Amino acid sequence: MSTTHAVAHVAVSHDADGTTRRRVLELVATDGPVTAAELAAELGLTSAAVRRHLALLEDDGTIAVHDAGPAAGHVRRGRPARRYVVSAGGQSELAGGYSELAAQAMRYLREAAGPAAVVAFAAQRYENVVRRYAPSLTATDPQERAAQLAELLSADGYAASVRPVVGPLVPTVQLCQGHCPVQHVAEEFSELCEAEARAFSELLGTHVQRLATLASGAHACVTNIPLAALTAQTTPTPTPAGRGSGTQEGSR
Repeated sequence: MSTTHAVAHVAVSHDADGTTRRRVLELVATDGPVTAAELAAELGLTSAAVRRHLALLEDDGTIAVHDAGPAAGHVRRGRPARRYVVSAGGQSELAGGYSELAAQAMRYLREAAGPAAVVAFAAQRYENVVRRYAPSLTATDPQERAAQLAELLSADGYAASVRPVVGPLVPTVQLCQGHCPVQHVAEEFSELCEAEARAFSELLGTHVQRLATLASGAHACVTNIPLAALTAQTTPTPTPAGRGSGTQEGSR
């Protein structure tokens, strides 16, 4: 192989590694806390190859090992698999570098027009989201409708997924957002998180409960969605037997 071809081959290899590493970071954002084996299965790579990328991302400070604490009622045998989440530094990398400019603009708005202007801006921002998303939420099955919302959010860069919750009396799913393009602005302006939760409630037709946010230091934004309430909103109410039939009433 000539020197030129060798250099080109190395450059292509580095580009491929960079692309794969970026994909690993994005999957950690979407699926985290996630193990190397789970990532390998998703990417079609060996666990050893994925661990190499994870080690470099961990060294860069873009991901971190998730500490879930001791599992209640369970005695773990052996060393548990390491699960990874995106760090604050990784969130900044995914955001693309415009966060500080956006935060400065929000600070100026608050100083020039007052806190009410920030609330109004956040409300308008998510009213636009509702208008864009609503026509695409066509499912009547509550879990599918939540999944459609997650797909729309992911297309907008929120690395969203829907995960079932095991145990509660009311069937529930959690909408998880592993990345938020406005996270660093929302750390200072919680009005954005509050307006987003209201938008989810409006789009799904039910009360939702925000359990955690990236802006407050969690590894993901987590929103509880009760499926029973959503079913009541999306299922037509059956007409009671005999109602609307004058013939039946008159024959009694």
